[in-house]
Amino acid sequence: MSLGADRVGSVMSLFGAKTIAKGSAFAGEVVALSRMANTATGDLPGAASGSIWPEPPQPMYSFAIRAVRQADEVKLTSVLSRLKETDPALKLTINSETGEQILSGQGELHLKIALSRLQAEGLAVTSTEPAVPYRETISKPAVQHSRHKKQSGGHGEFADVHLEIRPLPHGSGFLFEDRITGGVVPRQYIPAVETGVTASLASGPLGFRVVDLAVTLTDGTFHAVDSSDMAFQKAAAKAMAEALPLCGPVLLEPVMKVTVSVPSEFTPKVQRIISSRRSQILGFDAKAGWQGWDEVVALMPQAELGNLVVELRSQSMGTGSYVSSFDHLRELQGKDAERVAAARAEAAK
Repeated sequence: MSLGADRVGSVMSLFGAKTIAKGSAFAGEVVALSRMANTATGDLPGAASGSIWPEPPQPMYSFAIRAVRQADEVKLTSVLSRLKETDPALKLTINSETGEQILSGQGELHLKIALSRLQAEGLAVTSTEPAVPYRETISKPAVQHSRHKKQSGGHGEFADVHLEIRPLPHGSGFLFEDRITGGVVPRQYIPAVETGVTASLASGPLGFRVVDLAVTLTDGTFHAVDSSDMAFQKAAAKAMAEALPLCGPVLLEPVMKVTVSVPSEFTPKVQRIISSRRSQILGFDAKAGWQGWDEVVALMPQAELGNLVVELRSQSMGTGSYVSSFDHLRELQGKDAERVAAARAEAAK
């Protein structure tokens, strides 16, 4: 039997773990086709021109996974890529900040099945909740004068900088300026000062990337022989390390815009679930094209999304789902902030 550009070895119906050979199949039947060397998951053999396979739904549940044995890390990446090819609803990403491999899917059971397939390949893996990409910012300005000086025979290292640091409105990012006059810091060293400042923002006093601040180079001193780009980078980094703890560090958490889809009879339960997760309900309305369904829109901290789909489905007879996207960063205060900062400090030990 042939199908499109491929050849089918056999047609089978599936009943649990059993396969039952069939001589043929008709429109509407669900069957398995074997030995199709040129067909991959998601292909539409024999489809009419213009037919489109639907995009897989957005993931709603994630694990951070790693191989128990370091020697298996390369094999893990390879096997995960193959899993994704056979199950387009799985998503694999790398968190550039934490280095975590994030496996995402439609729910806890979906991912546990994927993990069991990894174990079947002889891979021992651990899974944890992915880290939340917290940020920190500053709440007040500071002025800092720092000097880097080192003498070890021959040319030494010398650089001296004066920095002004001030907070910017949320969402502004980072701004570097210089107000150097009279050549007290030669122009060729100013980019090195910016490099040192920028590098210091990767991890602030609370242990997270620092955002929404401006740093201005206002003054400095150099040495004709001992000054260099590296010396000015070190002086700038030292100034920032000394100044940031004095600037009133504030923890920021990512807040997501979440749209929950659920049958109307479960909407009140969904609203209670959302309200219990430090969230703000923006409203709800009938879901377009879905008779008897509602959409509830809310702003929810990313830290509260972890097992949201599990609770939604348990309270909606397995029908609830959601999509989410980043909306903004907001200040995290009180015991929640203390807990996050303490956990970060413990992890850094």
